Amino acid sequence: MAARPQPGIVGGHGGCGAAGCVSGDALVATIVVVGIGPGDPELLTLKGRTAIEDADYVAAFGTVLEPVRRWIRGAAMPMTYADQDQVLDELAAHAQSGKQCVVCAWGDLNFSAGELVARVRQRAEVELIPGVSSVQVACARLGLAMEDSLFITLHVRDGHEAGLNDLIESLRCGERHLIVLPRPYDLMPRRIAEVLLDAGVSPDTSVHVLERLSLPGERIAERSLASLASDATEWSDLTILVFPVGT
Repeated sequence: MAARPQPGIVGGHGGCGAAGCVSGDALVATIVVVGIGPGDPELLTLKGRTAIEDADYVAAFGTVLEPVRRWIRGAAMPMTYADQDQVLDELAAHAQSGKQCVVCAWGDLNFSAGELVARVRQRAEVELIPGVSSVQVACARLGLAMEDSLFITLHVRDGHEAGLNDLIESLRCGERHLIVLPRPYDLMPRRIAEVLLDAGVSPDTSVHVLERLSLPGERIAERSLASLASDATEWSDLTILVFPVGT
């Protein structure tokens, strides 16, 4: 009976294992990218936990490593925005040598980890293990249905103007709840509110600011757009904005 292909391998080759894929005589490195959830360790999936436990090397931004350190049996490779390419190069070299390598990202990989996944994909084959998103937690906290919501991310380094335009137009339509991921640290809640007011969005528009969902210090605040624009609160990089429809 022919072997069944491994699920989750993006652009994979035949004969894939956790560390690499054999294509002819060459070993094609594979790196597993795990969405660890919003931060509460109990919201890490079993599949994600197993991948982390089995890994020889686990790379992630420092704050992402903390919730999963208890399961890292190999070497942790913390990275920053400044050195992420260097760290990922080193990780890819380990994967090429046959080591099992994992990269961890906040939440679910399909919401705001696109740039990180693209960087990994430039260096190796990729297996994606999705996780629980903070967007799901936000909907649960506010009692909103995701099918009635529109998700907009401003996380991208380039092209965020399109996201802002989508947000402005969607607020004017008022047909769906809007869930927005700000961009640390230049497009945070206060700045987003200022942009929306400048675009003519009503200052009375209601917005919920949800910070550190599922983590110690979780905070949920309801503001008008005008009050948010004048709010001097220093929100963390783990912040979501929600504009409920009809408010």
